[in-house]
Amino acid sequence: MEKNNYPFDSELYLAIQKQSILERIKQFDGKLYLEVGGKLFDDHHASRVLPGFNIDNKFQVLASLKDQLEIIIVVNSNDIINRKIRSDTGITYDVEVQRLVLTYRALGFVVSGVVLSFYEDNPNIVVFSKFIKSLKIPLYHHYKINGYPEDIALIVSPKGLGKNEYIKTERPLIVVTAPGPGSGKLATCLSQLYHDNKMGIKSGYAKLETFPVFNLPLNHPVNIAYEAATLDLNDVNMIDPYHLEATNEVAVNYNRDIEAFPLLKAIFEKIYGKSFYRSPTEMGVNMVGFAIKDDEAVKKASKQEIVRRYYEALKNNLLGTYGENEVLKAKMLMNRVNIDISSRPVVEVALKKSASINAPVLAIEMPDGKIITGRRSSLLSASSAAILNALKYLAGIDDSFLLLSRSVIEPVQSLKVDVLKNINPKIRLEEILIALAIQANTNPLAELAMSKLKDLNGLQAHSSSILAASDLKTLNKLGLQVTEEPQNFVTMKTKIE
Repeated sequence: MEKNNYPFDSELYLAIQKQSILERIKQFDGKLYLEVGGKLFDDHHASRVLPGFNIDNKFQVLASLKDQLEIIIVVNSNDIINRKIRSDTGITYDVEVQRLVLTYRALGFVVSGVVLSFYEDNPNIVVFSKFIKSLKIPLYHHYKINGYPEDIALIVSPKGLGKNEYIKTERPLIVVTAPGPGSGKLATCLSQLYHDNKMGIKSGYAKLETFPVFNLPLNHPVNIAYEAATLDLNDVNMIDPYHLEATNEVAVNYNRDIEAFPLLKAIFEKIYGKSFYRSPTEMGVNMVGFAIKDDEAVKKASKQEIVRRYYEALKNNLLGTYGENEVLKAKMLMNRVNIDISSRPVVEVALKKSASINAPVLAIEMPDGKIITGRRSSLLSASSAAILNALKYLAGIDDSFLLLSRSVIEPVQSLKVDVLKNINPKIRLEEILIALAIQANTNPLAELAMSKLKDLNGLQAHSSSILAASDLKTLNKLGLQVTEEPQNFVTMKTKIE
């Protein structure tokens, strides 16, 4: 599919999103604190439900405004103390903050400071603080406010927001981001508004968050997919009652913002004598809904994502990280858009093939609808076999031709078992791709197959069992949208033909 034929127009989005932010800056005293929700980098959820959405779109918007902005990174001190881990990357929040600082700096952004919200002293905090200071980044302490959120008089006072350290900034756009939810971004913005106002600066606040999409219907699959993606947060989409009352227009928001709005409105009124906004929806600057060109295609992609999240919930339940409530909610969300696992053709194919050979199978749906499979063998993992078969199909290479001969695979296998002492001798996907890349120098068919790797991006796949973490990671890097049957073949007798 050509770039300009995608259901979502990223170029249009970048243009109108930038313009929306610039217009919001002008509404205030030339200074805006922009709370950025979700991911700046690697937003694979958005790219799955909005085909054509670049995974770094939000970052690209900010990059186009780089000369006008500074970045503040906020992290909850409790997440540092408890060594909280990001579920998507497997790294702790303290390491993620360090990664963000180094990444932003390497890309030429000004990092104004790192904020430790809900600050308390702890050995882990001491180690983290030393590292941040070694990067020559200012470190600020913000504190828990007793009586928050009910006691507005205390919150908006020298003993509330006033006791937080003021973050020095110079540019008109201050982007406030964090390594994950619950970090204290909003409180940091409010603290800055309080201090700015005391100094006679009428700065403003806005929020950039991709989902839910306010100008799509409440039960649009894109918005339902957002709920499916936040099962652990228990987010619920709602019609914004404040926006409906103020404008007589229907807009979609989610429970946490709607519940927090009366507090925000009261704080704004306490600081400035009036509120900037009539509703939580008005606080947002999100333009993503205006860049959808093919609504039916977006609905189809979002439904696949909802099923994918259901399978993810089943897997997490098996592993003990989700309870039954998350699984039931995921199933309920599928019901709301009238789909089930049969809406995902790769599931039935993978399960039938696996049952017939009593071995793990990965099934991949090709762009023309044909489903290619790969099974686990004595040499290859199911993922490795499926990808090799898919590349041959995409390249038009006859299935009888071997892209990699045993003379290439067996030495790798021997190295793993005899030298590295791995128990499992099977060649994982990343290892297969490395071998294929090496062989491409001398094998034209391998070179042709390698050229088709990019065509795997966006394809649907299902595994008949839980995948090895390394294979799943590689499949995700290739852009496949993978689901896994919540069962494990390790203890099963496997028939290898």
